Amino acid sequence: MARKKLEEEPENHERWLVSYADFITLLFAFFVVMYAVSSVNEGKYRVLSNSIVSAFSRTAPMVLPKDEGELKSLPLPFPRPILSQKQRVDAIELRREREKMSNIGRDLIDVLAPLISEGKVRVMQTSRGVNVEINASVLFAQGEAKLSGQSGQVLKAVAQVLKNDSHAIQVEGHTDNIPISTVNFPSNWELSAARASSVVRLFMDNGIDENRLVAIGHAATQPVRPNETAEGRMRNRRVQLMVLSGMEEATTEVPVNPATR
Repeated sequence: MARKKLEEEPENHERWLVSYADFITLLFAFFVVMYAVSSVNEGKYRVLSNSIVSAFSRTAPMVLPKDEGELKSLPLPFPRPILSQKQRVDAIELRREREKMSNIGRDLIDVLAPLISEGKVRVMQTSRGVNVEINASVLFAQGEAKLSGQSGQVLKAVAQVLKNDSHAIQVEGHTDNIPISTVNFPSNWELSAARASSVVRLFMDNGIDENRLVAIGHAATQPVRPNETAEGRMRNRRVQLMVLSGMEEATTEVPVNPATR
């Protein structure tokens, strides 16, 4: 009996599509994984960033809005700069110097309180130190540079506050713009300088080291009010006592608050 010839299966020319589909699937999965790794959740990133900044700067973290769409409009906080050892020391010294100046200002307010209440004396803490502005009528007769009896008592009280301190003291004389021409004072320059020198001399006589003292006459070159009115000219006739800070800061000027005593 003749053996039946086996039928041969026809060759499949599309089997490569199976391998190609598997390759495309794997490639798609690869790009999905890569995208997932590279995509950052901005909300979670912001929370993490705030937590790190809060930990290093010791400040409260930024409160995020409920709508995550608003996150893009919020700036990222920056951590505080790390200070060098010298910068930290300077900051501590500056804070101590401010405290010293504030204490001096409050002590001067205490001894000058009656004149401050009358508006004849002003005490200001500035970037240069403590500035005491005394109206010339408190210290001198008109056109004179000799201290009156009452003014001597006022300045002696100021000297008691300052004599045990170490800061330099600059005494400045100021006048109005009305010319003066006398035997002793040919101009306002001589008058303003002589008035500043009289205050310096009293301070020296009451225990303040002369090496800390400077006398300057400005005449009418630095008015604080217009000289067109009698009130303005009276304000411009003044003596300023500047207790100079050992560490000058950026320019600021604030009144010393008596309530902080």
